[in-house]
Amino acid sequence: MCSWKPVSRWKSARGGGRPVAYLFLSDAWFDAVEALRDKAPTPPEELADVAVNMVVTGGPDGDRTLHFAAGRFDRGLVEGAPTTVTVPHRVARSMLVDLDPEEAVTAFMTGEIRVEGDLTKLMELQQSAGAMLAPTPEQLAFIGELRELTR
Repeated sequence: MCSWKPVSRWKSARGGGRPVAYLFLSDAWFDAVEALRDKAPTPPEELADVAVNMVVTGGPDGDRTLHFAAGRFDRGLVEGAPTTVTVPHRVARSMLVDLDPEEAVTAFMTGEIRVEGDLTKLMELQQSAGAMLAPTPEQLAFIGELRELTR
C-alpha cells in the first residue's frame, strides 16, 4: 500500500532538509517569499521614498508585474510610482535573485530593458543597490534563502 504525504516547504520529496524551489515569479514563489518577510533585513533608509514598477516579460507564466516600494519588492504595480521598467524574465531573475549587475547593464545597453517615466528614481535605486555588492551578513543570509526558494 502506498501512502501519500504532502510535501512541506521545508522538505523535499526525498525527505531532505532543503526548501522546495518554486518557479521564479510564480504565485507559489511569491507566497514563499512573503513567508520570509519577517527575516528580511531592514532596507536602507535612502530607499524609503523610492517606488518603481516592473513588468517582467516572457516568463513561463507569461508577463508578471511587481514593484519596489519602501526598499522591498512585491507583486503587482504600485499606484503613483514615477517609473516603470520593462525587463525580460531571465534579466529580472538575474537582477533579483542572482544579483548580477552585469546582466542588467548589458540588457539596458542592448535595449532589452525599457524605462518609462522618471529615470532619476531608477538611478536612486541603482545607487542604493550598490550597497548590495557588499551585502551585510543579514542580507547574505536572506539572499541565500531567496535563492533556495527559486528555480
